[in-house]
Amino acid sequence: MELTEQTLVEFTQALASKAPVPGGGGAAALAGALSAALCAMVGQFTVGKKKYAAVEAEVQAVLDRAEGLRLRLLELVEEDARAFAPLSRAYAIPKEDPDRARVLEEAALGACRAPAEMVRRCGEVLELLAEMGEKGSRLLISDVGCGALLCRAAMESAAMNVYINTRSLQDRAAAGRLEDEIDGLLQLSLPRADALAAAVTREIRGEG
Repeated sequence: MELTEQTLVEFTQALASKAPVPGGGGAAALAGALSAALCAMVGQFTVGKKKYAAVEAEVQAVLDRAEGLRLRLLELVEEDARAFAPLSRAYAIPKEDPDRARVLEEAALGACRAPAEMVRRCGEVLELLAEMGEKGSRLLISDVGCGALLCRAAMESAAMNVYINTRSLQDRAAAGRLEDEIDGLLQLSLPRADALAAAVTREIRGEG
């Protein structure tokens, strides 16, 4: 059974067990998917309302993009899980095996791909949440804030899973390029997430 076909109970039970997958990467992708889902939900409650007719087209576009990102992040739960087995096998190869370094390099690079894309896609989700925070229904503004915080957690968690795998790369130049990309995305997006969550908090508390 695919991980994303499990119930929430089954998924979290597997996460809490000694099962090889899901792990931190899968949890990060799920958090990102939840963030995208909250963004889409705000859009669903905004379109069709007279009060927001002037921005309906823009909100619909955000909703559609958020739904696409939700589905992609769920795919990344599975892709991250599939990358674990080759990496686990590579680490088990005896150190005297001449193919170990090559196989481990390929597996470690493969294990970087899904979490790196999670960071990229969550950055896009955050941009959509910011737009929904401006144009979406004020009745659901707290969900925008929740989405921003989930997105922040997803990005940092996914980045952690990139860094744990880049340390195994022998090609330090390639590792450095990927790490620099992820660092840059976090430096750009995390303050945005914090600012959006803070703005939502001020609004719902009536602080201006």
